[in-house]
Order: sequence, then structure tokens, then C-alpha cells
Amino acid sequence: MAEKLFMQGNKALAEAAIRSGCLYFYGYPITPSSEIPEYFASQKNRGITYVQAESEVAAFNMLAGTAAAGKRVMTATSGPGFSLGQEAMSYMTAAHLPVVVVNIMRPGPADGEITVSQGDYFQATRGGGHGDYYNIVLSPWSIQEEVELTRLSFELAEKYKSPVVLLSDGKIAKMMESVDMPEALEKLPVTVDQPITGRRGDKVHFLSTCGDGTKDWAEKVHVLLDKFDKIKANEQRWESIMTDDADTIIVAFGIMARSARDVVKAARADGHKVGMIRPITLWPFPEKAFSSLDGKKFFVCELNAGMMVEDVKLSVKNKDDVSFFGKVGGDLASPEEIYESLRKQYGF
Repeated sequence: MAEKLFMQGNKALAEAAIRSGCLYFYGYPITPSSEIPEYFASQKNRGITYVQAESEVAAFNMLAGTAAAGKRVMTATSGPGFSLGQEAMSYMTAAHLPVVVVNIMRPGPADGEITVSQGDYFQATRGGGHGDYYNIVLSPWSIQEEVELTRLSFELAEKYKSPVVLLSDGKIAKMMESVDMPEALEKLPVTVDQPITGRRGDKVHFLSTCGDGTKDWAEKVHVLLDKFDKIKANEQRWESIMTDDADTIIVAFGIMARSARDVVKAARADGHKVGMIRPITLWPFPEKAFSSLDGKKFFVCELNAGMMVEDVKLSVKNKDDVSFFGKVGGDLASPEEIYESLRKQYGF
């Protein structure tokens, strides 16, 4: 039975991970994600293995070792640290290792600010390392959904034997809400088919991300590409709000969708047929959400300079039907700001 708790976003995420069987955490503190490693470090009496690594490079590579041994493992970071982990992300994807990486986004580029942003969208959804690969990316809009997506992240990582990115932001990380925290798993899963636990007699098992010539490597890459096609076909997630009769549809994810939802309510109260699509998986992007929405206008709202706009334009038939409102710098856009921009765009 779920337990009702009142928790900060970062701490709720960490507790949800522990209850999902994640007893291994490696990381390097970085604002605004630092409460996550702090929480893991405070729970050692529950059998947690916590290591504060010398850097994010070290932490991400520690994930690979623990995942290869068949244990649930995660790290948490923010944009600059996520950048440092990209070589390991590419490696873990090629090695078919199930790990969960939490990125609590903050403004950039470079060091930027320590508040709220959605500017890591491209880095997360396009694969920030080298080579042909993608990672599943999940984006919550509340602490409750963050808790639910934390457990789902581990399940999807193990289902597809691939890293999963939980992409949140500095606002959800720091605010507090009531959550229904699920019970802890009674049995810890073995996350890979052949865990590497040391040599047993003559039996040797090892991981390799190298090819024996170009033909062999091409075959290994095509195994990955087939996996990505399955993920794209089966794992698109989104929420549609009042889209059936809408003339104009706001598209927003994460914390920005909370402001956008209030805009939908205000516009409806003023007699305007406005709806909303909220992508939950940023990769695979929920193209299916747009398949039956011909003739609509789409208003994309993001806390960046317009990254998700590209995916929306690829998902609709007429790219000219897509417009954009964005805000950068580290402040959350208010419903009033968004509604004013919507009015100017469409003449409400």
C-alpha cells in the first residue's frame, strides 16, 4: 500500500529509487541535484552503497560496472555534469547496460545559473555522446509523476537493456508536494541476463563494444537500431488535455506544462478552444499524439530557445502551423506571460 508523504522533489525521487530496488548510487554533487546524493548517503542503514566520486566522469563509469554485475544503479547530476558523462553514456548504450541517469536541468550554456531550465533537451534526446544511438528520456511535471517515472525508468532500462534518462528541472527538484510513495520491492531484480560476477572455473563472460572488422561492427550497430525502432513503436507516452475540439493546441513538457495547463483553463473560460499535449517521453517523441490532429494550430512552450519545436514540426503535416514561446535565463514563465503571447500570435 502506498504511503502518503510530504517531500521535496529531489528527496522524493531518491526515496522512490531506493524503494524500486536501487541500492547503489554514485555521483558528484552539483546544484540543483545535490539533495539526491545527500539522501542516498543518509540511508546507508538500509543497505545503500553510496560513493561520492572524484568527478562525474568517474561516477558515470562506476554505473557501467555495477550494471554489468546485475544490480540496479543510478546517478544524478545537472547539465555540466551530464556533459561529462556522455562518453560513458555512449559506451553503456553500446554495451546494453541498464542504468538510470537523472539530469536536474539548470540554465546554460556553460556554467549558467542554478535555477530552472529545459535547455538540455537536445543533449538528452539526440544522444550527447558519439555514434548512432538514442536513450529513452522521461520528463515529469510533478513530484508524484517524478516518483512514478523513477520506478518506470528502472523497468524500461531493464526491458531494453539500455540507459534511461530522467529529465527534470530545478523547480520540481526544490519544491515540495504530497506524494503517494509506493511500497518497496520485496525482491531485488537481476537486471542483466549474464551478470559479470567474476570467473567461475573455465566459464568466461565479458562485455565488448568493439567490432571484429567493419562488417561485425555494422551488425552490432543494427542490433541497436532495431532496439531503438522497437522503443519508438512501443514506448511513446503523452497526456492530451481537451484536444478533441481544440483549434489551438499548446505543446509543453515538464514544469512548463503546469503553466500551460493554467493557460488552457483561462483560454477556455474566455471562450477559446485551446487544448494541450504534454509529452512524457521526450525520446521517443510522442508522434502518435499528433497523428489525428490535422488542421490544428500548435503553440510550443519551452524554457529554452526552441528545441522541442523541431520534434513538433516533424510530427505534424504542416510545419507552418507551429509557433513558439520560450523563456531563457532561469525564471519560470508564468501563465499570464504565455497567455499574452498566445493572444498576440492568434489574435485572441
